[in-house]
Amino acid sequence: MDRENIERKFKTWCDKLRLTPAWDMRLEWVDDAGWRKTGDLKIDCDGKRAIVMLNGADPKQENLEEVVVHELMHLKMYPLDQVTESLITANFEEDTPAYRFAYNEFFLALEQTVDELTKCFLLEFGEDRELSFGRCRRGKSFDELYDGLGNLNQ
Repeated sequence: MDRENIERKFKTWCDKLRLTPAWDMRLEWVDDAGWRKTGDLKIDCDGKRAIVMLNGADPKQENLEEVVVHELMHLKMYPLDQVTESLITANFEEDTPAYRFAYNEFFLALEQTVDELTKCFLLEFGEDRELSFGRCRRGKSFDELYDGLGNLNQ
């Protein structure tokens, strides 16, 4: 992994996504083999500062440019994220089935939307347009998911 190349791509994407100069952005490497994520984001909205963290020890994805774009898309979506989360907490009692359902469905939809936007931007404007399949490789195969289930037609 060429960290200098990823840092250059990070700066390029901050510009492409019009995050800078409005935001002060930083890329930090996490060199802890126990860190389970490939990327994460910390945001200070009041100070308009954000830190994108990348796993430098054991990344789970092959294309770190894709991870950078993904985390930056979370920053672009953050206002909508916060409004929706506020609506959920204002309208559902915490730790109820309805709250958990709304919260889980929102975060699933958010993650899927960020993933789709990432793919679109990466495939159109990225240097490394090869998508990562790390999560697919770690997951169970179709046959493994259904292993042990009886025939439903019997």
